[in-house]
Amino acid sequence: MIILQLIENVWIALLLFIFIWLFSWAKGILGSVKLAVLFALIVVYLTFYQYQELVWLGVIIFFIATFGKEILGKVKLFRSENYEEMMGKK
Repeated sequence: MIILQLIENVWIALLLFIFIWLFSWAKGILGSVKLAVLFALIVVYLTFYQYQELVWLGVIIFFIATFGKEILGKVKLFRSENYEEMMGKK
């Protein structure tokens, strides 16, 4: 029961964050506040109520973009021990 409430609260927070972000972006691009609100409402409705998987895909992409460089740098998945030698840096 508590977990469902937590998920619902996170869902509402994501909805508000994405709506405000889209609105501010669309207001700058479209130049009209009414068109920006309409655009943001349509995109948020389609994203949150029709294609809910896109919300979680966006969250995953955000976390990878934010924390991915540090994590992959520590794990060294794509670099071998002799990477610097191969690239001529040593």
